Amino acid sequence: MNISQAAAATGLSAKTIRYYEQQGVVAPAERSDNGYRTYSPAHIDELKFIKRTRSLGFSLEEGRDLLRLAQDPNRTSAQVKSKALEHIEKITEQIEALEAMRDALLPIVEQCQGDESVECPIIDQLSGRTQ
Repeated sequence: MNISQAAAATGLSAKTIRYYEQQGVVAPAERSDNGYRTYSPAHIDELKFIKRTRSLGFSLEEGRDLLRLAQDPNRTSAQVKSKALEHIEKITEQIEALEAMRDALLPIVEQCQGDESVECPIIDQLSGRTQ
């Protein structure tokens, strides 16, 4: 399977596939006699795995670590669970930070008339000028 077929099979772009190979996230593809990359079913599985980790918000490095664990016959489920729980903790922190931003911005937005006036409490707050 060539890179465009691998891209179609995984839903990733050819550029992303090459980047994942370059970064050592997935095993490099074999090269045919003409120098083109050829992808095996194992490559496709690796690429799909990384795509799923990315869709869940894992970093590329975390995805690489999870792929290594997936390929390690001596791994334990405790190792995998630990990584997933660490990620959930980061997600929770991100949610809390986003909620704090929303809670800080909502009262300012509520003060804004949203009319044709040049006066805007949002701009005043962002500029450090409070009314």
